[in-house]
Amino acid sequence: MPSNTKIEVRRSPRRRRTVSAYRDGDTTVVLVPATFSRAEEKRWVDQMLQKLEAREGRRRPGDRELHERAVELAERYLDGNRLPDSVRWVDNQNSRWGSCTPDTRTIRISRRVAGMPAWVVDYVLVHELAHLQIPHHGRDFWDLVRRYPKADRARGYLEGFSAGSRSECDHSEGEEELEADEVALEE
Repeated sequence: MPSNTKIEVRRSPRRRRTVSAYRDGDTTVVLVPATFSRAEEKRWVDQMLQKLEAREGRRRPGDRELHERAVELAERYLDGNRLPDSVRWVDNQNSRWGSCTPDTRTIRISRRVAGMPAWVVDYVLVHELAHLQIPHHGRDFWDLVRRYPKADRARGYLEGFSAGSRSECDHSEGEEELEADEVALEE
């Protein structure tokens, strides 16, 4: 389980025997019957966390797969120019979806993106790949990003996700600082 995951247990008087769990941003919500004892609750929370992690592990690619996907997207949509040297998941980006350092051709993608639809992950990769060629957010940059057919849809998804997250908590604390040579796709 990612280290930044909070656990919220919701007890329901309507639930009799079923237990379910899902991720909501950086929170794992576990729904249990109100009649469960604290010991039953703890046992089921632990079990549901293991099940979620196993399912996400099957669904979420590792760094190698993420790098391979980035190269494939760069070749398909960005003419294969400026391929990344390194692409990896990171746990320390809480106010941005991804970042890159054009000089070292290094891309980092927030692990929060891993549970999102594949077309959204692809968009974040394309966005960062485009920064390997154009480090700013000018017209040339956006023309390059829009070669990805679902770019506008993915941006809308991320904007909606961010708006929903902001309504639940304040992201102004703990903003990560960018290095001088780093660019990022922020919320």
